[in-house]
Amino acid sequence: MFRAGGVAAVAAGAGAFGGVAVADTGPFAHGVASGDPLPGGVVLWTRVTPVADAVPGSGAGPEVRVRWEMALDEGFRNVVARGAVPTGPARDHTVKVDVTGLAPGTWYWYRFHLGGAASPAGRTRTAPAGDAPVDRLRFGVVSCSNLQAGHFSAYRHLARREDLDGVLHLGDYLYEYAPGEYQARDVVVRPHDPPIEMTTLAHYRRRHAQYKADPDLRALHARVPFVVTWDDHESANDAWSGGAQNHTEGAEGRWLDRRAAAQRAYAEWMPVRYEPGGRLYRRFTFGALAELSMLDLRTYRSRQAAHPLDPAIHDPDRTITGDAQLRWLRDGLVTSGAQWKLVGNPVMIAPVRFPSTLSTEELRALSRLTGPLTGVPYNVDQWDGYTADRRELFAALRDHGVRDTVFLTGDIHSGWAADLPYDPLTYPLNRNSVGTELVCTSVTSDNLDDILRVPPRTVSLGVEAAVRVANPHVRYLDFDSHGFSVLEVAPSRVQMDWFALADRTDPGSAARHTASFTVRAGTQRAVRTWEPLR
Repeated sequence: MFRAGGVAAVAAGAGAFGGVAVADTGPFAHGVASGDPLPGGVVLWTRVTPVADAVPGSGAGPEVRVRWEMALDEGFRNVVARGAVPTGPARDHTVKVDVTGLAPGTWYWYRFHLGGAASPAGRTRTAPAGDAPVDRLRFGVVSCSNLQAGHFSAYRHLARREDLDGVLHLGDYLYEYAPGEYQARDVVVRPHDPPIEMTTLAHYRRRHAQYKADPDLRALHARVPFVVTWDDHESANDAWSGGAQNHTEGAEGRWLDRRAAAQRAYAEWMPVRYEPGGRLYRRFTFGALAELSMLDLRTYRSRQAAHPLDPAIHDPDRTITGDAQLRWLRDGLVTSGAQWKLVGNPVMIAPVRFPSTLSTEELRALSRLTGPLTGVPYNVDQWDGYTADRRELFAALRDHGVRDTVFLTGDIHSGWAADLPYDPLTYPLNRNSVGTELVCTSVTSDNLDDILRVPPRTVSLGVEAAVRVANPHVRYLDFDSHGFSVLEVAPSRVQMDWFALADRTDPGSAARHTASFTVRAGTQRAVRTWEPLR
C-alpha cells in the first residue's frame, strides 16, 4: 500500500458527487472506494484499465502512474492533498493510497486521474479525534452478499441515505462458487465470473472485479468509507487455518496457496489497511464514544469439531481466534477508555441451543445455515464450537466489570438480537450478561424460507419461537429476510434497525423496516423498541 502524507495545495478542476456511480467511467470501470478511517487518515482505492487487454486477472497491461487528489469540497476547488501512485499487472492495476495528515471528523471528496481521464468522485470521512465528545455515529451493517443469489438493492438503499458515517461489512463480501453451486433457491440470478469455482489468484481477481462492477456496490463505496473483515467465502466455505470444507487438497492445489491467492486479491481489491503477510484484525476509535475491534476468525482458527457432540468443542488447546488475537481482543476490551466497545465479529458468539422439538426437515434446513446440528446444542463453525475461547473472553468481561460491549455479527443469513450470558443455563435468573450481540441478515444469500421452499414468515415463525424458548437470552430472531441494518451509537444507547428487501431478485426492490432493538448504556441487555432511527 502506498502511504501519502497530506500536502497543502490548490487546484482547479471540475468534479461533483451525485450519490451514485458515474456511468462514463473510462479507465475507472470498477469505481472508487475508501476505508479504514482514522482521525488523521483514510485509505483510498481504485482500479484502472489503462489498455483494453488489461482486464482483471489477465496479468496484461503496462505499468502506469495514477494521480489522486482530495478536497474539502465536491467541486475540488479546495484541494488539500494530492499525489501519484504506480501500479501495474503485479497488483492487477489496483491502486491503494493511505492518506495521512487529514483533519479529524471531516468529510472529504477524492478522485483519481489517468492521463486525461478522471474517475468518478468519491466522498469519505475521517474518524473523530481520539478524545473528542461525539453525540452520534451511524453505520450501515451488511454481510453475506452473494451476487448469484440476487441484486444488491441493499447497497442502493444505504447509498441513498444522508445520515451514515460509514459501512461495516462483516464478511462474505463475495462468494467462491461456480454457477449452479450456490444461488437463489437454485436459480442463478447473475452467474459468477469466472464461470468456475475460484481457486487461483486470477480467479479471485476476476471475481472481485465482477462484484466491484455492480452499480449499487460502486455507489455505496463512493458514498462513505467501509470498514471490512473477511469470513470464509472470500476464500472457501468453512475455512480454517489448515484447510476448508470447500477445498480438496490435491485436486484444487495446496490450501495455503489458495488462501494466499485469496488474501492477496483481497488486499489488492479492498479499501483496507492490510497487505499479505500482515494481520487483518485491527482497531478503530471514534472519539470518546466508541472503539471498534474488527476480528479475523478464519486465518488462525483450529479445524472445526467433527460434530456437535465432539468433546473437542471444549478443548482449551483449540482456538477460533488464535492466542495472539484473543489476547489483543481481551486486553483491548478490558483497558478501553471508550464508552462503547464494539466488536466486528464474523460469526456468532452468543451460545445457541437448537431445540430437539424441531422436525427433521427443519433441522436439516437449519444445518444448511449454521453447520451440523443433529438436534443438539452447538454450531461448530461459530464460537459455540470453540467454547474455551469464548469462556476466557466472557470471564475477562465479567471479572473486570466491562460494560457496554456489543458484538456486531454477520454470517448466519438471519437477524438476531441477544444478550450474552456468562452462564446460559441459569439465564436470566442470574442476570449475568457480559454484553450483547446484534446480527444483520444476509444481503442476498439463502435464508431458512429459501432452503425450505416456503413463503417468508410461514414455517420460520414456529422455528424462531422454538429457538427463543430454548434460548431465553435471544431477544429477536428473523430467519427469512434479506437486506441491511443501520446501527446508531450514542452516549445513552446503541440501536440497530433491520430492513428487509421485498425481492432480492429485483434490481429495483423496495425495502421496509422490520425491527429495532436498543441496548441502553450500562444494561448489557437488548430490548425491543418500536421507533426506527430518524
